[in-house]
Amino acid sequence: MSSPSGGEDSKDEKDEESNRLLPLSSSSQSQSLQSEDYSDEVAFEAREKIVIVDVEGPDSIDAVDYVRPFSWRKLWLFTGPGFLMSIAFLDPGNLEGDLQAGAIAGYSLLWLLLWATVMGLLIQMLSARVGVATGRHLAELCRDEYSNWARYILWFMAEVALIGADIQEVIGSAIAIQILSNGFLPLWAGVLITASDCFMFLFLENYGVRKLEGVFAVLIATMALSFAWMCGDTKPSGKELLKGILIPRLGSKTIRQAVGVVGCVIMPHNVFLHSALVQSRKIDPQNKARVQEALTYYSIESSVALFVSFMINLFVTTVFAKGFYGTPQASSIGLVNAGQYLEEKYGGGLFPILYIWGIGLLAAGQSSTITGTYAGQFIMGGFLNLRLKKWMRALITRSFAIIPTIIVAIIFNTSEASLDVLNEWLNVLQSMQIPFALIPLLTLVAKEQVMGVFKIGPVLERLAWTIAVLVILINGYLLIDFFISEVKGLLFGFLIGSGTVAYVSFIIYLVSRCGTSPSNGLSLELSGRITRNGN
Repeated sequence: MSSPSGGEDSKDEKDEESNRLLPLSSSSQSQSLQSEDYSDEVAFEAREKIVIVDVEGPDSIDAVDYVRPFSWRKLWLFTGPGFLMSIAFLDPGNLEGDLQAGAIAGYSLLWLLLWATVMGLLIQMLSARVGVATGRHLAELCRDEYSNWARYILWFMAEVALIGADIQEVIGSAIAIQILSNGFLPLWAGVLITASDCFMFLFLENYGVRKLEGVFAVLIATMALSFAWMCGDTKPSGKELLKGILIPRLGSKTIRQAVGVVGCVIMPHNVFLHSALVQSRKIDPQNKARVQEALTYYSIESSVALFVSFMINLFVTTVFAKGFYGTPQASSIGLVNAGQYLEEKYGGGLFPILYIWGIGLLAAGQSSTITGTYAGQFIMGGFLNLRLKKWMRALITRSFAIIPTIIVAIIFNTSEASLDVLNEWLNVLQSMQIPFALIPLLTLVAKEQVMGVFKIGPVLERLAWTIAVLVILINGYLLIDFFISEVKGLLFGFLIGSGTVAYVSFIIYLVSRCGTSPSNGLSLELSGRITRNGN
């Protein structure tokens, strides 16, 4: 029989236990709500992420420092983000740079194309590193790293770069549609058709990341097959091709094309995109072995993807080097008339080369516009901390580019020369934005407070900065050369000069932030992110 005091003690213990559990329950509920709020901001929700299945026993799964042996199955599961990223190396703007380099410089710039791709690979691997190690993409990190005024400028610059790239991509698709319809559909109609890819993108997203990656695999394969077929039809010189890859050559008449080859490789929006795409796989950032494993597989996958993109760019360059180098048409060839020149030179084959070119160009344009929409979502959501549904972000992002593109298509519909000038302006516009993606990336990837043990070492940091400075200087040469030839009048010159002072001042500000510690908001956010992922 229990004594009364024993009953009271039992009751007190129960009350104490209830009081102890209630705060925890409340805390747990609050944490759950915070997690739900936070999920609106992440690149991919937990249910969308691909789970990396282990082929080993359960005993080794939770081992933090256990490094698993290489697995082809696991590489396949990680394959996807790198190929989506590689689309930016194959967009219509790059193809136009390839064909002009081939027509004007022949095979002599193939070595530069190779090394520019290698430089692009290093930058993209650093972008992936940031995304995997922190669990956040570059735009989100910039939001907390920089003050409000600076992040709004960075967001604006990223959007301008994205719009410039998207106009080129949409125009490229519209030209392809015009070619494939035998001129029946005008340029503006092709723009409207291309705009519908936004809805295809939204439709595919509902079926998972893997389905979307499958569609891109088909588009890349279409490009590879089309341009390889063209290369086979034109039969370029194998000896000259090897010399072009292995022996560096640069003439005074080909400097502009050389600058274009390097400038087209690193796309500002692509740096932001890759850091988000790698988060489509479920990786625990607290598990160092898992993070290192992901970085290894992503490095292999990105290398393969950019090798494929290099081969496609190589096919295009060699086709036009064989067909038009040293000819009167070399200096006037562009994206609009390239198909017609090819048909006049190599027509009469089993399948008209004009349509092969059109199919490859359409695949390049469609794939790059979809990745542009994807990048726009991450850039807008990351910098502005927007809590919008993905379909709403996609529509807003697509509208930013489609409206000016339709205007451009109507104005320049019948003028090939005007479209080429427009393309030069767009290249300059994107070149101007490169520092505003590279400098924040290199600042963050070298900070221990952000990256922890996965910060890059001093040797890799110096190499990355050397590449960044080289790319910025090359694009700076392009800007100076362009403005000297295009800027006319005192007032216009004064405006350009004032803009240049502001532009350089902001770059100096970004560089000055390299040695500073991240804001408290960034440190707290990263800590909270790791805690949530751990739970």
